[in-house]
Amino acid sequence: MALELLCRKIGMTQIYSDSGECIPVTVLEAGPNTVIQKKTADKDGYDALQLGYGERRPSRTSKPAAGHFEKAGVAPTRVLCESRLTAEELESHEVGQVINTEIFSEGQRVDLVGTSKGRGTAGVVKRHGFKVKRRTHGTHEAFRHAGAIGAGAYPGRVIKGMKMPGRLGNAQITAMNLEIIRIDSDRSLMFIRGAVPGHKNATVRVRPSVKARV
Repeated sequence: MALELLCRKIGMTQIYSDSGECIPVTVLEAGPNTVIQKKTADKDGYDALQLGYGERRPSRTSKPAAGHFEKAGVAPTRVLCESRLTAEELESHEVGQVINTEIFSEGQRVDLVGTSKGRGTAGVVKRHGFKVKRRTHGTHEAFRHAGAIGAGAYPGRVIKGMKMPGRLGNAQITAMNLEIIRIDSDRSLMFIRGAVPGHKNATVRVRPSVKARV
């Protein structure tokens, strides 16, 4: 259980370390996150903290959602997300509190959860990395096809999990154990080593890494 900070993916760039190393990084706008609601085991059945991120015009906010934000005494937000916490961790937060990059530190390892770019319907070559068939010895019209998908007379059906054409991307991806290279608290920016799932301006959830570096 850990607090997940809602961020906006700005894009990729590169920065130089003190030793002169060129490091590819993804820039995330990490705030502000506002505490919208505290959920407790006694009232809701579990302990969690609901955070809101981004601006939403009141005219684009439904009446039930507007009442939810009004009860918390905060302006409507574009994104809502819950983080499961322990009862002790929940006590250190209050409704209306603003959370920024101060919960992370440079050099810390984090997990990033986002939605990958949607590529539409794709074939097996692009989707699964199948080899393109040779263009000689009678091969025609099926250079990028999957080939046979059956298993002979038995079991006489297509086995579950067979790699076939279909939708590529637009799925939840968790990039694990990435390093925070730099934090700009004045501009609420975090620089993460490497690539982060999602398109530009996508919402990404950042949390402390759940596993040690191998």
